[in-house]
Amino acid sequence: MFQQISSLLRPKIFQAFANVVALQTTREGGVSEGAFRSLNLGLSSGDARETVLKNRAILCRTIGIEPTQLVLSHQVHGDAVLIAEHGGSYDAYDAHITNRVGVFLAVSIADCTPILIYDRTHNAVAAVHAGWRGTAKAILYKTLLKMNETFGTEGKDCFAFIGACISGEAYEVGEDVARHFPNQVKRYDDARGKFLLDLKTANRMQLEHFGVPHEHIEVSPHCTYLEHDRFFSFRHDKGKTGRMLAVIGLNALQQEK
Repeated sequence: MFQQISSLLRPKIFQAFANVVALQTTREGGVSEGAFRSLNLGLSSGDARETVLKNRAILCRTIGIEPTQLVLSHQVHGDAVLIAEHGGSYDAYDAHITNRVGVFLAVSIADCTPILIYDRTHNAVAAVHAGWRGTAKAILYKTLLKMNETFGTEGKDCFAFIGACISGEAYEVGEDVARHFPNQVKRYDDARGKFLLDLKTANRMQLEHFGVPHEHIEVSPHCTYLEHDRFFSFRHDKGKTGRMLAVIGLNALQQEK
């Protein structure tokens, strides 16, 4: 009996769509040790490559896909969007979109915000990695524009999951970062001498600006920093930590519709 992961976050917003596979991993369920305990899925984290690949194999077996079906990229906190035709490893993309069955889009996170999107009319999906830089560059909104250009996606047809990331209660930033954001998503904390930045709300605003209905958006209540025993947190662990994945893809049921 192969090892399976029981601690995956499964967005409720997609449960009505049998052709959509969507999830976010936690740090639980793998074989990594020490600072990377235990389901580290990031090859650039400093963990042993063979261990990370074993963890990825465990994840893929759990959700019923092959590792070759995953779309992964070296993320650079930019705003480039990949139109993925097949699985593989890419460079310098922080968002992926596809309408291909069996192609599973994945973004790597350890405090940054993952966003997963499904367009029910055009059977297209997206996975977005949005740290403060990507959020400030409106990578999520640009991804939706790329979906519109490529597939005809409209906001009214989209459902979205904003995953576990560092929360607005924990994300302390200086004025150099805070100045990139509107007042609705930041506040100055006198006791800490820092701004507190809410990336979940900032990205929700981008979804709603595109026209995604409020009720079509699920926001995870979890904070990677405050719940660092359950999630990898780059900031809490001062950079020496693992990476989680947020994954979305279409299975073969799409062809039966």
